[in-house]
Amino acid sequence: METINIHKAKTQLSHLVDQAAKGKSFIIAKAGKPMVKVTPLDTPTGKQVRRLGFLAGQFSVPDDFDTMGSAEIRRAFGGEK
Repeated sequence: METINIHKAKTQLSHLVDQAAKGKSFIIAKAGKPMVKVTPLDTPTGKQVRRLGFLAGQFSVPDDFDTMGSAEIRRAFGGEK
């Protein structure tokens, strides 16, 4: 990973940001001491974007969902025989 001094980073910021966006991370140093690491954001695009409700209408939840299997659960944990 390339280390760039802060002066060069200021003068070439646009170019460096473009490079980072393409996956080439770099470190900005001040007086030879590493200060920050610049890496690309993993922003989802297109089909990667998650949508709420995309399975709407494709399945249903039974009316007794909250009590399904309650007898078996009680027996398994000693509440009922």
